[in-house]
Amino acid sequence: MSANSFGARNTLRVGDKSYEIYRLDAVEGSARLPYSLKVLLENLLRTEDGANVTADHVRALAGWDPGAQPSQEIQFTPSRVIMQDFTGVPCVVDLATMREAVRDLGGDPGRINPLAPAEMVIDHSVIVDYFGSPDAFERNVEREYERNRERYQFLRWGQTAFDEFKVVPPGTGIVHQVNIEHLARVVFDRDGVAYPDTCVGTDSHTTMENGIGVLGWGVGGIEAEAAMLGQPISMLIPRVVGFKLTGRLPAGTTATDLVLTVTEMLRQHGVVGKFVEFYGEGVAALPLADRATIGNMSPEFGSTCAIFPIDDETLSYLRLTGRSEERIALVEAYAKEQGMWLDPKVEPEFSEYLELDLSTVVPSIAGPKRPQDRISVAEAKQTWRRDVRNYVSSVQGPADEASAESFPASDSPAVSHSGNGDKPREHVTDGESRPHKKVPVTLADGTSFELDHGAVVIAAITSCTNTSNPYVMVGAALLAKKAVEKGLTRKPWVKTSMAPGSQVVTGYYERAGLTPYLDKLGYNLVGYGCTTCIGNSGPLPEEISKAINDEDLTVVSVLSGNRNFEGRINPDVKMNYLASPPLVVAYALAGTMDIDILNDPIAEGADGQPVYLRDIWPSQEEVAEIVESAIGQDMFLRDYADVFKGDRRWQELPIPTGDTFEWDPESTYVRKAPYFDGMGMEPAPVTDIHGARVLAKLGDSVTTDHISPAGAIKVGTPAAQYLTEHGVAVKDFNSYGSRRGNHEVMIRGTFANIRLRNQLLDGVEGGYTRDFTQEGAPQAFIYDAAQNYAAQGTPLVVLAGKEYGSGSSRDWAAKGTALLGVRAVIAESYERIHRSNLIGMGVLPLQFAEGESVESLGLTGTETFDIIGVEELNEGRTPREVTVRADGKEFRAVVRIDTPGEADYYRNGGIMQYVLRNLLRK
Repeated sequence: MSANSFGARNTLRVGDKSYEIYRLDAVEGSARLPYSLKVLLENLLRTEDGANVTADHVRALAGWDPGAQPSQEIQFTPSRVIMQDFTGVPCVVDLATMREAVRDLGGDPGRINPLAPAEMVIDHSVIVDYFGSPDAFERNVEREYERNRERYQFLRWGQTAFDEFKVVPPGTGIVHQVNIEHLARVVFDRDGVAYPDTCVGTDSHTTMENGIGVLGWGVGGIEAEAAMLGQPISMLIPRVVGFKLTGRLPAGTTATDLVLTVTEMLRQHGVVGKFVEFYGEGVAALPLADRATIGNMSPEFGSTCAIFPIDDETLSYLRLTGRSEERIALVEAYAKEQGMWLDPKVEPEFSEYLELDLSTVVPSIAGPKRPQDRISVAEAKQTWRRDVRNYVSSVQGPADEASAESFPASDSPAVSHSGNGDKPREHVTDGESRPHKKVPVTLADGTSFELDHGAVVIAAITSCTNTSNPYVMVGAALLAKKAVEKGLTRKPWVKTSMAPGSQVVTGYYERAGLTPYLDKLGYNLVGYGCTTCIGNSGPLPEEISKAINDEDLTVVSVLSGNRNFEGRINPDVKMNYLASPPLVVAYALAGTMDIDILNDPIAEGADGQPVYLRDIWPSQEEVAEIVESAIGQDMFLRDYADVFKGDRRWQELPIPTGDTFEWDPESTYVRKAPYFDGMGMEPAPVTDIHGARVLAKLGDSVTTDHISPAGAIKVGTPAAQYLTEHGVAVKDFNSYGSRRGNHEVMIRGTFANIRLRNQLLDGVEGGYTRDFTQEGAPQAFIYDAAQNYAAQGTPLVVLAGKEYGSGSSRDWAAKGTALLGVRAVIAESYERIHRSNLIGMGVLPLQFAEGESVESLGLTGTETFDIIGVEELNEGRTPREVTVRADGKEFRAVVRIDTPGEADYYRNGGIMQYVLRNLLRK
C-alpha cells in the first residue's frame, strides 16, 4: 500500500467498473512532463513506501529539469517481466538454485517465486536446418525438440513449480511480437488498481512494446530476476530526447527504411542512457506496426527506450489484436484522465530535440556489420565495392579485360585504421577492378554455378523488427508473386527462409492467397522464431560452405533483422546487411550485392526480357488493400485462444515435481549455478585489487556478441572439448544459446567470438589471449589462460575502448566475465545494460578519465595492475575515482557504480546475493 503522501489515491469509473488510481495532477509540475516520465511518476506514487521510494523521489521527478544531467536516483518497479528462452533459462536456473540456497540457509524454498507476473516465450531455439521445402517447418521443430528436450523439460517444471510464471511453448511466435499482440496490457488492472503497464525483458528488443505506449526496456537476466522477486530497478531520472515526426513516407519506401534512418540519426546524435519519445503530427499518421518497428530498434541507436504515447491508433491495434472492449475502454479512459493521451499538435518539453520529415526517407539498407551504418539503396553497389576490400585478404586483379569493373577514385578507400578493431584497408589504385574470385560449385542435385565475392548466400525474412509489420511482410509476398508471374526464381546458391513473428502472419498470407508464391521462391515457413537474426541461420549447403572456406570468399547475407554484427549471422559469412522483407526477396533473386538493384536488371524473365525491381515492386495501394482485407481480429482470437498450452510434443514432456528441481548430474544443458556456493548471511568486505593481469585488451564497439557465448559451438574450442568429454557428438553440439543453463559450457564460450580481436595478439581473431602464467606468455584459449590464472590466485582485468558491451542485453556477457575471474573492466565508455550487468555479477566497471585511453596512457596489456581505493565502499560511500597502477604508470579511473543501489549489489558480490540475503532477513 502506497504511503500516499500527496493524496493521489483516487477512483476512476469506466463503464460499470471502478478502479483505484494514483492521480498525477495531485503532484505539482506533473502536467508538463513527457509521457514517459508521467509513467515513471505514477510508478513512484503507487509504490511510495517511505524507504525505497520517498516523497522526495516523487518531488524530484515532478520537478524534472530537462537541461540537467542525470544525477537523481529513483527506484522503478516494473509491472511485469518478459523473457525469451535463451536469456530466460538462466533466470529459471538461478531461481531454482536460490530455492536450494534458501533451504541450505534454513529458510523455506517455496518463498522463492516471481512476485511480478513473469512470462517466457520460447523463440530462440529453432535453427534453419531445413529450408525451401514444404516440410521445413515440421522438420525444424522436430529437430528443435530433439536438441532442447532437457531445457524444455526444465521450463515445463518451472511453469508448474513457480507461481506467476507462464511459458509460451515453441512454434508459437517471437517474444516481442507475442508481447505486443497478446501479452501487453497497456493499462494494468490488478487487485482493483489500474496503472500503466510497464515491462522489462531479458532481451534488449523488449522496447518493441514502446510502440503501443508500454514503457520498458531490456535488462540483463540478473536484473530481471531481481525484478521478478520484487526488487525495484535503481535508475537515474533520465534526459528525454523529443523526436518530432512530420509528413508521410513517400511511395516506394517502407518502415524498414524509416527505422534505419531513425537509427542513423539517433546514433549520430548520441542517446545512450536517454529516453527517446516521439511526438508531432507525423506520429498520428504512422501505423502502429511502424511505431513498433521503431521501438524495436531502440538498442540499435542506444537509447533506453523509444516510446510513443497512447492514441486512437493504439486503441485500433488493441481491438484488431483481440483485446477485450473492457480493456480498450480502460486504456482510453485512463490515458485521457492522466494526461497521457497523444495530442499531435502539442510541443512537449524535452531535454533535446530532433526532427524528421518522413517524406525525405529513401530506400535504405544497413551494413556490412552495424545497424547504424545506413546506406541508400541507390549507393549500395558502390558502397559494397568499397567495403569488400576490408574483407578480401588481397585484391585480385581481373582475369581479363572483360571482367574488369572499375569505379571512380572517390569510391576508393584510403589506407586507414578505423580504431574500432577493423583491419587496415587495402591500397586501391584508381580504376582497379572490384575483387573477383570466381569458384565453380556443383550441388548434390547436379546444379552448377560460380560463386564470387559478394554472392548473397543467405536472404532471410526473420526477426521481430519487421515480421511483426504486416505492411512490409505483405510487400515481400506481393513482390514474390510478381516475380513468379514473370518466371523468376531465387539463385541456387541463396539460402532462403521465412520465419514470421507469429502464426497470424501465416494466416493472412493464406487468406490473401500469397503463400504459394513465397514457397515457389524458397520462402517456405521454417519456424516461428528469431532464427537468422540471432545466428540460428543453420549451415549453408556443404558444397557452398566448402567453397567459401577453401577459397576464402567474402560472401553476403541480407536479412530483415535488427542485428548484423560480425560473426553473428553465420560463420561462413563476413558481410551482413539489414534490409526490408521486399528487398530481401529482391536480393535473393539477384544473388549478389554487386548490383545497382534500382536500375540494373535483377534477372531475365520467362519471356527472355530483363526484369527490373520497378517491374515487381508492389505499390502502397496494393499493399494496403491486402492488409485491410486479409487481416482480421478473428485470427488473433484463434491463434492466442490457448497460447500457453502448446502442441502434443510440449504436453507430453515428462517433468519432475516438487519445490526444488531434481538436477541431472549428467546433463549438459541444465546445471545448478555456482553463484551461491559457500554464501553466508553477511557479505565479505570489498577489497582492492592487487597483482591483476590483463585477460583481453580490446578496441571500440566491442559488443555483447563479442563477449557472450552465441551461435554455433566450433569443434576444437574449449566448449567443444567439454561436450566431447561428456559424450556429446559433434552433430548434437547445438548452439551456445541453447546451453545457457549450463555454466560450464558458457564460461568456456565467453570471449570466444570468431571475430573478437584481442590486441594482446597481433592479427589473430577469436577467443585467444596471451597466458602470462607460462614462460614466454604464449597464445592460449582465453578460458585455458583464465583457469591457469585462477590456479595461481591471480585476479584479471579487461581493457577496452568506447561503447563497451553494446548490443543485446546478454546476461552471460557479465556472468561469463565474472566466472572467468575478471574483477574489473576499464573502458572509455559503456552501454547501459552491460555496465549494470557487470555490477550485478560483482565485476567493477571503471572508466578512463575524459580524454584518456589505453593508447594515450601507453598501456600494452602486458602490465600487472593494482586498483586502489575500492575499499571505501565498505564505509558506505562510493568513491568517485580509484587509483590504477600498472608497472610504473599511474592514472585515475572513474568508478561507474552510478547509484547507491548498485553499490549495495557490488558490496554483496552481486544482485542475486543481495536479493537472497534480503529475502532471508525478512
